[in-house]
Amino acid sequence: MRFPFRAVIAAAVALLPAAAVPLAGPATPAAANGVIIGGTPTSTDQEPWVVALSSRSRFGAARSGQFCGGVAVGPRTVVTAAHCFGREALGVSDWRQLSDLRVIEGRTDLTGEAGEELRLSDVWVNPGFDASTNAGDVAVITLDQALPSGAAIGMAQPSDTALYQDGTQAEVYGWGDTTGRGDYADSLRAAPVTVFADTTCEKAYPGSSDGTYVRATMMCAGAPAGGHDACQGDSGGPLVVAGRLVGLVSWGSGCAQAAYPGVYTRVSAVAALVAQHM
Repeated sequence: MRFPFRAVIAAAVALLPAAAVPLAGPATPAAANGVIIGGTPTSTDQEPWVVALSSRSRFGAARSGQFCGGVAVGPRTVVTAAHCFGREALGVSDWRQLSDLRVIEGRTDLTGEAGEELRLSDVWVNPGFDASTNAGDVAVITLDQALPSGAAIGMAQPSDTALYQDGTQAEVYGWGDTTGRGDYADSLRAAPVTVFADTTCEKAYPGSSDGTYVRATMMCAGAPAGGHDACQGDSGGPLVVAGRLVGLVSWGSGCAQAAYPGVYTRVSAVAALVAQHM
């Protein structure tokens, strides 16, 4: 998983092994596993559908308490990773126990106060999420008020097979670790990555304690030579192709390694599930 590690340490919870991390946020101010490596600055003005999940009580006040990413797919609907709502990330068994849990929209720089911090009215965590393989890693957040007009991005559907072809160029977004050494970004970043064939992903992740690549609900992307990837603190954030949401940052071994591309929840495989909870 790709969570922020600083917050987890501050909260005195056990961390996942460094080799296989859920991509959530930073050590002091963040809390889940994954950050953008090899990226460049962007903004929520350009990508208004990129949002941050935060809890200052859990992850500290720095960087607005960000610990995972999320993606607005409807006026009141945000999708993210299921593991962002697990006990390991939140430290509690029920998200309602974190009274300051929020979705932050419109805040490019997490040290600032732009945008809005929105309350959650409901969360659906995929009951089919398999923590041993990381398959089905998706959750749906319903907000208690609407996002600004035009903030949502369209989800890839089962018919959008061209978006998943080997060699397709994509962009991944997040506030996560930019070096793989716990250097979390204050401002939103984007990195170019290449979609890999399922056979390549299966070769990289045939099955271990880290997880197992399951093509039915996963995809993977990275750079053939390494250097571009999501990382700690990016979990639940978007992978986008041609203006469509194709993946959600989920897991991987290390960050930006040539032999181990980032693994994402395949949005086209879960779009119907998400739609049921919009």
